[in-house]
Amino acid sequence: MMDNLSINAVEDTVASGCYPRDAAAILLVELDGLDGEVEILSRQVEALCRQCGARGIAAASDAETRAKLWKGRKAAFAAMGQISPDYYVQDGVIPRTALPQVLAEIEQLGQRFGYPVANVFHAGDGNLHPLIPFDRKQPHALETVEELAGEILKLCVRVGGSISGEHGIGADKRCYMSEMFSEADLETMQWVRRAFDPAGLANPTKLFPTPRTCGEAARLPTALPGLAF
Repeated sequence: MMDNLSINAVEDTVASGCYPRDAAAILLVELDGLDGEVEILSRQVEALCRQCGARGIAAASDAETRAKLWKGRKAAFAAMGQISPDYYVQDGVIPRTALPQVLAEIEQLGQRFGYPVANVFHAGDGNLHPLIPFDRKQPHALETVEELAGEILKLCVRVGGSISGEHGIGADKRCYMSEMFSEADLETMQWVRRAFDPAGLANPTKLFPTPRTCGEAARLPTALPGLAF
């Protein structure tokens, strides 16, 4: 799924002609199975999309059309280069039922911090990839964008999600572990880790906040598809 900012960046880059520039968002749906099964599922998907307000649906009946529909989605990250020289991408996951609320709040956060947020994500499992275009040459731009990205992670947790959808916890996200886990939880996790890595050789600066507060940790150096719109 891609929002309007992503759609226009993609069309500027690959000019697929598949994505309406005025659509609020597009949803790619891919089905597989036996021909009869796919036909039944396709009708069900189309009915659900129209029931939820989709104004148009495009379906692929051959490999060439299918590849064309996917081309823009696969180029979405690279297309951000059309918007700005840099972008910051985050990774979080939320319950699918919270998608409308979270996307609305991400837009509000972008307005508050003064940066647009392009949303490219896996709607099927609630995995978000907000992309924040910015220019690191501007004073304090990176710091502001990092703060905005952190607020998005906190939002994911508040609605019952997680600070990582598929890319794990590293030097960037470690200071947000306390948004999800208590002090006792984090201490127990470290006991288990030390049992397998007593010398602390495996990614010692990742996963756990050290020191425990986010601000202090952040300052430490760290070694058959269809389209609905």
